[in-house]
Amino acid sequence: MAELVPFPRSSRPPRPTLTDPEPLWRQLLGDQLRRRRHDREETLTETAEKAGVSPQYLSEVERGLKEPSSEMIAAIAGALDTTLIELTSGVADELRSAASPASAVVSASRASFALAA
Repeated sequence: MAELVPFPRSSRPPRPTLTDPEPLWRQLLGDQLRRRRHDREETLTETAEKAGVSPQYLSEVERGLKEPSSEMIAAIAGALDTTLIELTSGVADELRSAASPASAVVSASRASFALAA
């Protein structure tokens, strides 16, 4: 019988690539909503009642499983005493920070190309 020999693993973390998927809007929005609800120390049921949605629906929105309409987002935002612009800004900030590693790879590859030229 043959003996299995493990390959040595690299100690450095994998580099982000341009093919890494960007996070979805609905996932980042859900994270923002959950964070704001937790900051207020409210349960799903309490926030859902204020927003006029079911706790199950709010849970699915927070987990990024539902793509809520703008009316639903506004209702949930209102229940959390926040505005659409505050939510949108928070999501945009998260997208920027998530895109930073990929933009660094692009910048590095452009820098290499510029040096090679």
